[in-house]
Amino acid sequence: MPSEKPNLPKIAYSIREACHVSSLGRTTIYNHIAAGRLRARRIGGRVVIPAESLHALIEGQD
Repeated sequence: MPSEKPNLPKIAYSIREACHVSSLGRTTIYNHIAAGRLRARRIGGRVVIPAESLHALIEGQD
């Protein structure tokens, strides 16, 4: 019997996921991070973007 995972809201996105869900390119995402308009955290060897930061960028809340 396959177990179903609950559909939990994402709390962070990888760079690839952030590009996909926002329809922004990788360079644009990195430019926003460099400019301080988008927060990113390095956890181990992975960079993640908090969901609320990505949502704020898309909504125009710098």
